[in-house]
Amino acid sequence: MPDDVFIAINGDALQAKSKVYIGRALARKSAGDLDEYQLWASLALELLGKAALARKHPSLVVDPIHWQSMFVAAGINVTTDVKTITAKTLFERLAHLVPRFDKTVQKFCQDIAERRNAELHSADLPFRTMRLDAWEARYWHACDTILHQMGSSLEQWLGAADAKAPRQLLDEAAKALAAAVKLRVEAAREQFEALKRAERERLTAEAELREPQHQMGIFKGSHDEIWSESCPACKCRAFLTGEQTGEDISEERDEHAIWEVVDREFCDTLTDFSEMSPDDRDGPED
Repeated sequence: MPDDVFIAINGDALQAKSKVYIGRALARKSAGDLDEYQLWASLALELLGKAALARKHPSLVVDPIHWQSMFVAAGINVTTDVKTITAKTLFERLAHLVPRFDKTVQKFCQDIAERRNAELHSADLPFRTMRLDAWEARYWHACDTILHQMGSSLEQWLGAADAKAPRQLLDEAAKALAAAVKLRVEAAREQFEALKRAERERLTAEAELREPQHQMGIFKGSHDEIWSESCPACKCRAFLTGEQTGEDISEERDEHAIWEVVDREFCDTLTDFSEMSPDDRDGPED
């Protein structure tokens, strides 16, 4: 990947600009301007998608028939007039890059981009006719899908990971994450149910043979505990790891007991074997 790529198609710069735009979107929502909220949100989504492509390679976001832009993508800055791909092409390419960016997510992204174009380039007012509950949850799901591929998260993108973030932003981030996770589970359930019965039964049987102590190597980052759980999407055996965040002596204990009960709090992560690739499901070697 070229190091001297022009800022217009630099992945980090595109992501930074998308964060500015989603900040403006939430500010308009707070002010009660839901039309402009959706407008800024649609712009932030397109920039975020281009950031994901540009991080793979800048050539993925430039117009392939504009040779000057192709040169810039290769690190040869022959022009400042860089031509980028359309929203339609962007979302088509993301479907090949991001595993969870399925046809449903792609169609939603295309629809919001088309409403944005109609809002900006015609006398139509498509955003005014869209209820908030008709698009917002799916929007957060789409953003979460792209951010996951980039190794980021909604909290980081929205700025809620900052300890000094205002309460209103933290609340918005919590709502966005809840909506995204709900739709992520629904999408995983549909994907699992679309498999042939024999494949579903095989995956379920394989998952049941797994034991927590043998799964430590498949989780990224640090964790203090691992335990089994039922996947909310496919009901297969899955595993949670947790990093301990707190510990208290439980008040619910027998005063004559010679032991004490300790309540431990964890921040957890779920891994579901039915969604993993065959290589990942093999787990670490003993």
